Amino acid sequence: MFRSFAAMAMLAAVLPVSPAQAATQGSVGATSTGTITINATIAGLVQISNLTDLTFSALTGSADAQQTENVCVWSNTSSKSYTIRATGSGTASAFTLASGTNAPVPYTVAWANSTAATTGTGLTTNVASAAFTSAAVTPLCAAGANPSAKLFVTILAADQNTMIANAAYTGVLTLLVTPQ
Repeated sequence: MFRSFAAMAMLAAVLPVSPAQAATQGSVGATSTGTITINATIAGLVQISNLTDLTFSALTGSADAQQTENVCVWSNTSSKSYTIRATGSGTASAFTLASGTNAPVPYTVAWANSTAATTGTGLTTNVASAAFTSAAVTPLCAAGANPSAKLFVTILAADQNTMIANAAYTGVLTLLVTPQ
């Protein structure tokens, strides 16, 4: 180990050290001016916000029940694009609601690129969506901007009919947004 350290030290001693390419050095005098170039980059960033919990009340079992939510997704990429990956809290990240020992109740998840949308693109658990493009220009849809996307969660009538009366069913939906 000592030999390799000594070899590296000898090599470093004979190789020239180059100053930064764009920097200029000042000269000796009453004043001296030097310049440097400053470079900066930022990784692709995204933020999802404006999320609130959803409650399905007064399910009837005679019609599909749907809750929607207008959300904000911001991306700093030049295309403003992002993908979304949804996972549920059920077995194998399934989109299901649980209630103790009762059978889990499935739900579906869809996403739209506009708050005016009446339907969305269905999401498959733990699979990244195709790219969407955000209209948000600031994180959190700040500065008076409106939400930029719509989340759809649906419990089908047939699945409602498997639920036990007065049992509380709950689940967690996780939405992972990735810049593109």
